[in-house]
Formats: sequence, C-alpha cells, structure tokens
Amino acid sequence: AAAEAKRGHVKLAAQMRDLVDQARGRSTPKQSARPMALAQPKGELGELLTAQYPQQHLTNMVVSESVQQRLERVLKEQRHHQRLAGHGLEPRRKLLLVGPPGTGKTLTASVLATELRLPLFVARFDSLITKFMGESASKLRLVFDALKTTRGVYLFDEFDSLGLQRGSQHDVAEMRRTLNMFLQLIEQDRSDSLIVAATNHGASLDGALFRRFDDVIRYELPDERQAEVLLRNSLALLADGKLNYSELARKALGLSHSDIVKAAADAMKDAVLGGDEAVDPGRVILHLGEGAWGQLHLA
Repeated sequence: AAAEAKRGHVKLAAQMRDLVDQARGRSTPKQSARPMALAQPKGELGELLTAQYPQQHLTNMVVSESVQQRLERVLKEQRHHQRLAGHGLEPRRKLLLVGPPGTGKTLTASVLATELRLPLFVARFDSLITKFMGESASKLRLVFDALKTTRGVYLFDEFDSLGLQRGSQHDVAEMRRTLNMFLQLIEQDRSDSLIVAATNHGASLDGALFRRFDDVIRYELPDERQAEVLLRNSLALLADGKLNYSELARKALGLSHSDIVKAAADAMKDAVLGGDEAVDPGRVILHLGEGAWGQLHLA
C-alpha cells in the first residue's frame, strides 16, 4: 500500500489498506489467509470478465501525434468530469479503436486504466457469445450491469466478432440479436465507466455502431520516426554506439509496433545466449525481416 501511495495511486493504496485492516480483524489463522483480488468479478460474471490492474502509462506508448492528442483529451475530460457535469456536459467515455493488429489498441485500454487508477475488465467473447437463443444477450446485459456497480475500463477486444454488419454473409440470427442488444445497452448506458471497443476490421462493422461511440480513434502502422523510437526503447539495454537506428527504422517500415518490439527482443536474446555484450545490428535486421514475412503471409 505504501509503495502504491508513493507512485500516486492513492485510491488503490487506500483499498489495499482497507483489505489489510479487514484481514487483521479475522479470527482465522494467518496461514489460511489468501490474497484477495480487488473488484474481481464473481459468479457468472467471473466467466464473462477478467480483471486486471495494469501499470502502463501514456508516456510508454509510441503512437502518432493525432492518437496521442485524442487520448490526452479523453484523460483530461475524465479527470475533470465533475467540472463538466457542473455545466451539464459529459466526458468522453465510449471509445472505438480501429486499426491493424499490433498497433496499440489493446495497450490503450491498459493505459487508460492506469492513468485513471481504475481496474481494467476484459470481456471474454468465448463465454459471451453462445449458440442458444437469447443467452448471449442476457450475458451482455450482465456485463453492462457491472459497468454501473463497479467503475472501471471495460474492454471489448476483437469487437468485429460481435459488431459485424447486419445482413452480411457472416450474419447469423443470434449474433444479430446480440448486436441489437449491444446497441441498445451502450446507448442507454449512463454509468461512470469507460467502454473501449477495439477492432482490426473497421470496414466490416455495422454502421449503427459508430454513432453510439463518443470518439473513434484510428491507429496506423508506425512511421519511420515511431519505428526509431520503438527500436531505441527496446534495444536500450544491449545497445552500443555502432547501432544505426535510422537504417534499422527504414527496415522496419511496414511492420506493426508489436512486430518491431518482438524483433528487438529476439535480437537481444540472440546476444545474451551468444555471450555478446551488445546486440548485433544484423540480427535485428534478420528478425525484422521475419516480421515482414509474417505480415506478407497474413495479407
């Protein structure tokens, strides 16, 4: 609790101290006490949501200036929501994130949760979507009820599995009913929680969805500047003066953020396992090429 307080996580520190005080007042032996997860979903809701307490900050993200400004705007409005409410205004809290895989959409939800000192709840579509008539919609309603009772950041990742266009070739009756229920619930929602939906296929989403969100943020593959920053950050522990980051960044063009970070990590592993004191630029280029081959294969 003290460590969290020093990091500025005052609310989390207070919750931890309360849990410690409750544990001290119990008559059960110390060895039988188990760690308690804060705001952990229970019962049927526990099968639909997983709770996380991320530690990623906005300063750790490498995104375009446009995305950076949009996220800063969301955080500013959330931090001053009472001032906005005093003038009859509501902060942005329903976000749709659209872009290629590995460009930071899921990370954005973690960053918002960290910056606002809120838990992150991730919806599990494998449990949410069922083949039985009406069951998916009732489970979705449970999730939206949780939004009202427990404030947090609620992430609907790979949202295209739910939000496909009605009438498309992949449309099925149960999915259509579930999508209609989602449209109703998100429009009626007046909670203090943030709703973040992320998709790799914005073009396939039902058009009615876009009107339900306060903001649609579009992510792109990193440009040369972003690629260089990613490489500098990722290779810092084993870098030396021989690394030409500009050249490496040019080799990384066309790759996603996660591909670049993975290539840097693999190159550092090669250095460590080979007993080298610094990472080999050739190994970085090799692993960047493997990422490019994977992107080509996916395309």
